[in-house]
Amino acid sequence: MVVTDNIDQIRQKRWQDPTVSWGLVPTMGALHDGHLALVKKARMENERVAASIFVNPTQFAAGEDLSTYPRPLERDLAMLDAAGVDLVFTPTADIMYPAGFQSKVEVTRLSRFLEGASRPAHFAGVTLIVCKLFNIFQPTRAYFGQKDAQQTVILNRMVQDLNLNLELVICPTQRASDGLALSSRNQYLSPAERAAATVLNQALQTAAKLIKEGETRGDTIRRTMGELISGEPLARIDYVSAADLNTLEELDTLKGDVLLSLAVFFGQTRLIDNVMMYDI
Repeated sequence: MVVTDNIDQIRQKRWQDPTVSWGLVPTMGALHDGHLALVKKARMENERVAASIFVNPTQFAAGEDLSTYPRPLERDLAMLDAAGVDLVFTPTADIMYPAGFQSKVEVTRLSRFLEGASRPAHFAGVTLIVCKLFNIFQPTRAYFGQKDAQQTVILNRMVQDLNLNLELVICPTQRASDGLALSSRNQYLSPAERAAATVLNQALQTAAKLIKEGETRGDTIRRTMGELISGEPLARIDYVSAADLNTLEELDTLKGDVLLSLAVFFGQTRLIDNVMMYDI
């Protein structure tokens, strides 16, 4: 496995044989089984697999956890090596954003809702760094997890709008045995908060069951999720949502493809999760 922070070396390795297909798994490190599932999928569908490890400062707002975000680099590299990754990019912020950097890549409308309403600068940072990584690696396919549902919608729009020559592959959310979505931020949780956080998937599954039984009122679905989460003393709701999967706008009447999503604090740790419902 080649590990480098040099962009020219990444390109040289990538284009050593132009006929070889490459899968890219972008990460911020602190890897878990969800990341490894992406690597496994990329390994199955491509002749070579690359990954990046970069805690991207442009997607963090003031007061968020940029300085404390876990960075167990040696552990992460060992995991990627064991998973069969061929090439890992480990740049610094100075490499990705050198002196004089001033460009933006932004998907405007889709970035206003949900996470974008709570974290206004977040997705501009995400689309910028992902676009840069796509340009550096020029992969055949890139792999992302469904847990970051809005991110996947926005990145798909960016790929279409900018005519980027790659395929986005969205993989199912990986969960612990009790239903909690795997996340690098789960390690921030105390034992009590970790136990309480299972209410997120419970709320989503309850709402999904109501929809399957014929409930189509958006307010009822949002209220149901909110009441279940509010019943957990350690939970503090940022938002609950029942939105159109394509536009991300809240729905009064559920129809078509629907994204049920939420963001909730447990102590200082903010967790997100979602469920998608199709052809309602």
